[in-house]
This record gives sequence, C-alpha cells and structure tokens, in this order.
Amino acid sequence: MKVTIMRKSYDFSKSTKNPYAKRLKKQITIRIEEDTILYFKQMADKNGVPYQSLINLYLRDCAQEHRTLEMKWS
Repeated sequence: MKVTIMRKSYDFSKSTKNPYAKRLKKQITIRIEEDTILYFKQMADKNGVPYQSLINLYLRDCAQEHRTLEMKWS
C-alpha cells in the first residue's frame, strides 16, 4: 500500500481559473413560506440530497421545460 504524504505548501502559480465558475450558481435572497421549505426539506431527507439543491433542481426543471403557472384569483 502506497502512502502519500501531504506537502506543507503547494505551488498554484501555473494553475488556471475555472472559466465556468461564475456561471455555476448565484447566491440570492428569496422569501419562501415556512411550510414550503418544510415540504422541500422532508422530500430532500427522503432522497438524501440537500433541500436547497432539491429546490434548485425543481426550478431548473421548470425553466428547461418552459412550465407556466396558471393563476386564478377568486
């Protein structure tokens, strides 16, 4: 078995930045009702994923499928 010993320092001077890093995710502030957050947290626990990732997946699916919301006011 080969054992790798970590160095005290590493040279990153020749590394390059990820060109897609800015497009990965953007942090925002959004107001969501507590019962909605609880719903996603429970679903996330059942599926073993973080709830924020689950919300992102759901919203991304809506955007990719161009889903529209039908609102009817009574």
